[in-house]
Amino acid sequence: MLTITRDLYDQIVAHAREDHPDEACGIIAGPEESDRPERFVRMTNAAGSPTFYEFDSTEHKRLSDAMWDNDEEAVVVYHSHTATEAYPSRTDISYAHEPQAHYVIVSTADTDGFGDFQFRSYRILEGEVTEEEVKVVESY
Repeated sequence: MLTITRDLYDQIVAHAREDHPDEACGIIAGPEESDRPERFVRMTNAAGSPTFYEFDSTEHKRLSDAMWDNDEEAVVVYHSHTATEAYPSRTDISYAHEPQAHYVIVSTADTDGFGDFQFRSYRILEGEVTEEEVKVVESY
């Protein structure tokens, strides 16, 4: 289960809406081995695409170095889908290289009739996708 604060949840959704029609992407860092997302890091989608995301390599290297220096890891890796449901594509699955991370997808397309976005989280290990519950809390 992903437990995330309302503030972080809202920042992810806002980023997805702001970057629409292109996909948004980013990371929420947290203390190593804590499973606690704390630090929101909005990344640039270097692909600039409505169907694909790719972290800007310079930003990603800088963030990786900072997380290493601060004993942090990527607790959440998020991106948006702009025209499809919030489910990992084959490309998303092939790029899932953080075994400890929750992979969050926000769909800004109303694909299920339940509102203007979907927020879903997955664990992706060795190509296997498992959806997990999302619990939004006011604070930890």
